[in-house]
Amino acid sequence: MTSPVPADLAVAAVAVLNKNWAGSHTLPATGLYPHQWSWDSGFIALGLRHIDPARAQQELESLLNGQWDDGRLPQIIYDVTRDDDYSPGASFWRSTDHPDAPIVPTTGLIQPPNHAWAAWEVHTSAPDVSERNGFLSRAYPRLVAWHEYLAARRNRGGRGLASVVHPWESGMDNSPLWDEALARVPATPKHTIRRPDLQHADAGERPSAKEYGRFFWLAEQYRDHGCDDLQGEDSFVLEDPTFNALWARSELALADIARTIGNDPAPHEARAQELTDALETLFDSELGLYVARDVTTDSLVRKATISGIIPLILPRLGGAQAVLRTLMGPGFLGNKPYMMPSYDMRAHDFESAQYWRGPAWFNMTWLVILGLRTQGAHESEAQRLATNLQQLALQHGFPEYVDPITGTPHGTRNFSWTAALALDLSHSEIATP
Repeated sequence: MTSPVPADLAVAAVAVLNKNWAGSHTLPATGLYPHQWSWDSGFIALGLRHIDPARAQQELESLLNGQWDDGRLPQIIYDVTRDDDYSPGASFWRSTDHPDAPIVPTTGLIQPPNHAWAAWEVHTSAPDVSERNGFLSRAYPRLVAWHEYLAARRNRGGRGLASVVHPWESGMDNSPLWDEALARVPATPKHTIRRPDLQHADAGERPSAKEYGRFFWLAEQYRDHGCDDLQGEDSFVLEDPTFNALWARSELALADIARTIGNDPAPHEARAQELTDALETLFDSELGLYVARDVTTDSLVRKATISGIIPLILPRLGGAQAVLRTLMGPGFLGNKPYMMPSYDMRAHDFESAQYWRGPAWFNMTWLVILGLRTQGAHESEAQRLATNLQQLALQHGFPEYVDPITGTPHGTRNFSWTAALALDLSHSEIATP
């Protein structure tokens, strides 16, 4: 089901995507985010496919061109002409000195694997364009290598789930899920921290100076250990529900891609189910959702965040009914916020304007809409969220995120995945597997 859409939404959303187009990829937002971000490009491609399928393919292939020899897709591919506009920049990572890294400068870190899923949706939107360009045949082996990297190098807990070794890898930088683990990390990096982000967003909407100190300390540790995931020397190692749910969903997409190009889909289907089953080790029955596991202490982080809701995007999810009850309860959608809060609104440290500590993000609300439709539940609520997402996006100039209770915009404006996902909801419902 498509959702009611303001008449001028499509025009305005396309204008944002065109404004942020950098020739081979789309910037998340000019100014605050002047490079190519990994999972941003996955979400952006989902919107681009409706207006220019070839450009959506190029968006993903530009990211795949930054793949390392070990299979990882980096969190950021840098534009070296803008190295002073974002910190840490290419000069911090020095990736081109690494034997596994590509010739283009990147981070050593990664982000959630939504890319195979995006590639499949881009293909199905215009199969003739995809086939003419040989898109799936080129993308498939690289996406397989990306998933094999996760399986071989990030199964740090031994349960089959991928671990993140830095909050930035989760995409949810200062989520309450990371507080306890970050408290063990020094806030005294060697690197001098610059904060160009504060030129584009209020300090009250961004991670604190102490959080940034710990972020940089962890990044230095990972860089100085050669970005080697197998040494086991990282100070921050956590299994995140959203990261692994997106991996499982992308394995289902790889099965579809494999079937389409004449490969065997069975290994991908099997891994998707293995990941779905392994997610149950992160289920907290008292909270009624999935939580992170601190691999270092082998303990669950009992915080009710958006990350524990997103596994609803998976069919055959063991905890689906319990999560649906939590989702529709007073901590999240029970009091009818405009969009999906990133943290339980009843929590003592809920902050409605502070990055991932309460605000509603457009990509997460989009995933919740998909989760409801995947589970065949609460379609009227999915429709309400979709309508609100589109209206708030247009009304506030496509903001990075909003206050879930008032709809007040926060962060930067003209944010690409906000425009792309609002555009996507106006065109089609993403097919459920």
